[in-house]
Amino acid sequence: MNLQSMTGFARAIAEHDGNAVAWEAKSVNGKSAEVRLRMPPGFERIEVSVRQAVQRRFSRGSFQATLTVTRPAGTQSQPVVNEAFLKDVAGLAKRLQEQFGIAPASADGLLSLRGVLDLPEVTETEEMRSALDAVIHATLDVALTHLQQARQAEGEALRALLAGHLDAIETLTLRAEADPSREPAAIRNRITEQVKLLLDPAANLDEARLYQEAAFLATKADIREEIDRLKTHVVSGRSLLNSGGAVGRKLDFLAQEFNRESNTLCSKSNAAAVTAIGLELKAVVDQFREQVQNLE
Repeated sequence: MNLQSMTGFARAIAEHDGNAVAWEAKSVNGKSAEVRLRMPPGFERIEVSVRQAVQRRFSRGSFQATLTVTRPAGTQSQPVVNEAFLKDVAGLAKRLQEQFGIAPASADGLLSLRGVLDLPEVTETEEMRSALDAVIHATLDVALTHLQQARQAEGEALRALLAGHLDAIETLTLRAEADPSREPAAIRNRITEQVKLLLDPAANLDEARLYQEAAFLATKADIREEIDRLKTHVVSGRSLLNSGGAVGRKLDFLAQEFNRESNTLCSKSNAAAVTAIGLELKAVVDQFREQVQNLE
């Protein structure tokens, strides 16, 4: 399956009985599939079905879908002027001008008064509405297909980027594993030096406490578990990238695990070289997690 980014844009247009139908759909990052709609008055009847169409297609993202419907010129409502009412208000305006010296009324001012100019609604049968709604939904389906393709194209670019980050994490993990400071002799020498400090009479430690401290030093010097877990997480990350689909949340959890292991590796390190590797590892993990936020 393809990976999908959560960002994309698409547009689709169609025509039906002279009606021009256009959908614009865009998406950005979101925790779930949230849909905001902008539609002309009178099309509230299809809001529920439009939301469901988007949510059937996508698992995550913040979506905005805008519908535009342009009616053919021949079906536009023709304005109707209430001439009797217009005559009355024009006469009233003239008397007010003569008696109080106010500015004369303008034609556009009179026509803007409620009741003077009326735009009657065009009569539309149920069959006409159903046919138009079917075209609107079909056009939405085309727009969502294009949006899905746009998200998949960006998702494939993210796949390559994230795969590169996993390669870098693996390389740094292997460097930490192979660092000379992890050789048994090097670890033994460091522990020996630290135990010598503990044997100082001033430390005043009994034999049992001395063994405890030595065991703690030996455990702290061993980053085997962190290295093994990092390797396992790299394998899991590659598997998720190859499986595709809505894996954004799983990869985000994996990024948290990467961060935890790199932090522990830094805290356990007793060598400057391993600490430097750990810090570089943390930087790559941060980049990995930042990019994962864009995946569905």
